[in-house]
Amino acid sequence: MSSCAEETTGSVVETTMFTEEEVREMCGFKLGDDGHVEVTCGCTSYCYGDAVGTLRVFASGDLEISCDCTPGCQEDKLSPAAFEKHSGRETARKWKNNIWVIVDGEKVPLSKTALLKYYNRALTLTKTASKSQTGRVCHRDEFIRCTLCNKHRRFRLRTKDECRAYHDAFISDDWKCSDMAYDKITCDDDEERGSRRVYRGCVRSTTCKGCTSCVCFGCGTCRFSDCCCQACIDFTNNSKAA
Repeated sequence: MSSCAEETTGSVVETTMFTEEEVREMCGFKLGDDGHVEVTCGCTSYCYGDAVGTLRVFASGDLEISCDCTPGCQEDKLSPAAFEKHSGRETARKWKNNIWVIVDGEKVPLSKTALLKYYNRALTLTKTASKSQTGRVCHRDEFIRCTLCNKHRRFRLRTKDECRAYHDAFISDDWKCSDMAYDKITCDDDEERGSRRVYRGCVRSTTCKGCTSCVCFGCGTCRFSDCCCQACIDFTNNSKAA
């Protein structure tokens, strides 16, 4: 682990987003060209073992992971939730605890490091900005059809990770029930009844068909700077211009 420690010298760390104490003995820590920081990370599957990658942390709160689970793996700019799923982790949906970094030779969950402080800060600001007068998050539930069984599947959009899961499914041309990030479902599972699908979590009306309280056309929760779709690109560019 000496090679890891050598990358976190005081003269380098002082110019980053973190103090020397926060990243001391953290394996693979280094500065990126645009001011972000990088650190070796991983996620452990009981079946497949450790999937190792490189976590990039940005001052904006964005987190990206480039996967090196196998030689030649092309997965890059993954969200932590997507990396957790890609690794084959059996108990997914808890990436803050399941994804680890190596500190002084030990695997330490992200939740117990300072690496999430910008992510948590951005998440807090986003939640505050996207709440209605009732104090509830405004994004309503959305549905996507499986390309195999043609059944509607519900996506809850209460957190940034849930919004990312829906967004990635929405822009996919071949999304399937088995790709559901948070609920373990298959094409054999029953579809929600039509009478149930009218309830989509609007804060104004339980059976709302779309209003300014529940339909969002772009905000920090449902748009992503690391996504190359036109909606996200336009939102990111407009945010920078503002």
